[in-house]
Amino acid sequence: MRVRPSAEAIAEAVDREVSLVLTEVMTNPTLKLIDLEELRRTLPLDRVLLIVNNTFITPVLVQPARYGASLVIHSTTKYLSGHNDAVGGAVTCSSERAKLLWEWRRMLGTILPPFESYLVLRGMKTLEVRFERQSRSALTVAEFLLEHPRVEEVMYPGLRSDPNHDTVSRLFRRGLYGAVLSFVVKGGREEALKVMRRVRVITPAPSLGGAESLITMPAVSAARYIPPEDRRKLGIVDGLLRLSVGLEDPEDLIEDLSKALEG
Repeated sequence: MRVRPSAEAIAEAVDREVSLVLTEVMTNPTLKLIDLEELRRTLPLDRVLLIVNNTFITPVLVQPARYGASLVIHSTTKYLSGHNDAVGGAVTCSSERAKLLWEWRRMLGTILPPFESYLVLRGMKTLEVRFERQSRSALTVAEFLLEHPRVEEVMYPGLRSDPNHDTVSRLFRRGLYGAVLSFVVKGGREEALKVMRRVRVITPAPSLGGAESLITMPAVSAARYIPPEDRRKLGIVDGLLRLSVGLEDPEDLIEDLSKALEG
């Protein structure tokens, strides 16, 4: 049975000793939604600091501060810079909290170099148009995979069959659902690895959010050190592939995946 995180479960886990909750808007790589609206209703925000990682969804679709998040964090390596050429992170918060973070930065010496800062600022100028195109392409690709006989399951909240669809439609703006999807290849680990080796337009790589479409196999990359039984509970099965959809023509991506799946 897979673990399905929920705002209610998070709230129930918070006892009097807990002072901080760190969550994502959507889990990686199984794309399960944390309902921020429900979390705001159930979490005692008067005494608990809520920090939300919004890297996957970006401010284009949801702004966690509207739901009580005191700090919102982003990997600027991903969508904000958008070209796979800068590594960094960002925190957005109130001016009062920013003063404290600034002091910590001064003590730790953590700062994004000037050129990388320029790359992120440059990328943010096109964030909205990039993310909208990538999200629409992701839905097209997800619909194709949903009907493919070599695919066991597709995880993408834009699909009407997805258990998160109604909630995501309420929370996300613009009728978009993000540009990352995951799917399970029939035949498990070996068949999924074959797909990874056969793609030509899509690049096998562990990152996401760039102009290029990237595919990765979590069971042998980011989740490889999680015990197999725990991985299965989380829904990270051996045949699971995660696809970050880039700016290529979606028909080219579909053709690439079709050839890779069919061998």
